Amino acid sequence: MAAAAVIGDYRRGKTALFLIACGWAGAAPHLWLEAGRSLLPAITLAFVLGGYGLRTVLRDRQHSSANANEIGLEPSAEYVWPSVDVLVAARDEEAVVDRLVERLAGLNYPKGKLSTWIIDDGSQDRTPALLDELQQQFPSLNVIHRPSGAGGGKSGALNAALQQLQGEWLLILDADAQLQDDLLQRLVLFAQQGGWSAVQLRKAVINSQHNLLTRVQAMEMAMDALIQQGRLAGGGVVELRGNGQLIQRSTLEACGGFNENTVTDDLDLSFRLLTAGALVGIVWNPPVQEEAVESLSALWRQRQRWAEGGLQRFFDYWPVLMSSKLTLAQRRDLACFFLLQYALPVVSFADLFTTLLTRTIPTYWPLSIVAFSISGMAYWRGCRSISDGPALPSPTPWNLVVAITYLSHWFVVIPWVTVRMALFPKSLVWAKTSHHGQQPVQV
Repeated sequence: MAAAAVIGDYRRGKTALFLIACGWAGAAPHLWLEAGRSLLPAITLAFVLGGYGLRTVLRDRQHSSANANEIGLEPSAEYVWPSVDVLVAARDEEAVVDRLVERLAGLNYPKGKLSTWIIDDGSQDRTPALLDELQQQFPSLNVIHRPSGAGGGKSGALNAALQQLQGEWLLILDADAQLQDDLLQRLVLFAQQGGWSAVQLRKAVINSQHNLLTRVQAMEMAMDALIQQGRLAGGGVVELRGNGQLIQRSTLEACGGFNENTVTDDLDLSFRLLTAGALVGIVWNPPVQEEAVESLSALWRQRQRWAEGGLQRFFDYWPVLMSSKLTLAQRRDLACFFLLQYALPVVSFADLFTTLLTRTIPTYWPLSIVAFSISGMAYWRGCRSISDGPALPSPTPWNLVVAITYLSHWFVVIPWVTVRMALFPKSLVWAKTSHHGQQPVQV
């Protein structure tokens, strides 16, 4: 873990440089280019980044080894199932923990090859007592109780169990995860047949019909998985998403375990696996099922954490990411993804601010239009795909318009988080998402 701590130094300075660079890029066309040429930077980037995005969304996913249904699900007569440890970090999860344990106990996997580990990380509700009761009912369940304030956030909780594990593979889940009975067998076969060191399951939203916000999040998860498949098919990078990630234990230990100096252990681990040369795949079906947040306040808290962790991992690992340790396709993929996901919202905010000061027209709208249009195409393709789990929202014109509009929240979250990271010290608070125990709606 020491290596991860060292590369995380100077975070405020790195963020300040990023903020200044984006601010300059957003203001420069207004201040130094004539009115007729002020759109040239945005138009140029729209062609470059738009081309990247279009190729990513439209790539043929059938040839990217991205769907577990395309992998032989019947092992050979000589096949020996590897041992697997299911690992869950839980804090104040009384609403879902009993259902989780029952679901894990019902997984189809050879007896004696599967163990479940749940780390109670200083819960203040009935989670500790429920886990102790469940441990008496399910012999394969192992419970670790951490005291309140033990430190390290979710990563610290996962590391507390890592040193005790013996399984060849680890399946990392959130407490609200719901799985099909045959998921683990299919996932392990997919990982071993494909030669992957880690595999991320598509995340499917259980409560998509609860309200408009959960519906667009369900569409967002489908879009994200489709884009990840396209990135992989083009030689780019697949990122872990925390819930539903299968990892080879020896590879994880070689990378130093989970980084306790980040607020998003999954995103940080994605880059450490990448720089170690480990191959990460993604599965569309079957998905891991989870709850989407149901209020704007919960979404705001969640997305701030995602934005902070996403930016921090780029700042921490950027020298390695741009080095020859990665292929040219991986470096190009990461650079384009960074510009679209993180730089564009900050640049657009600076563009708007300068527009108001100088009373000129915005200059980056061509790039923003291209980015939102490609996102709409990704929504459409993702939601039209077969879902071996909860039904995906139909990509009707109304749903697409609402979902594209919903994406604009990143143009507020990322600039705000960037300013906050540049001005204030890092705070490693595990700002977990509350779960309510929703039941899935199957196709």
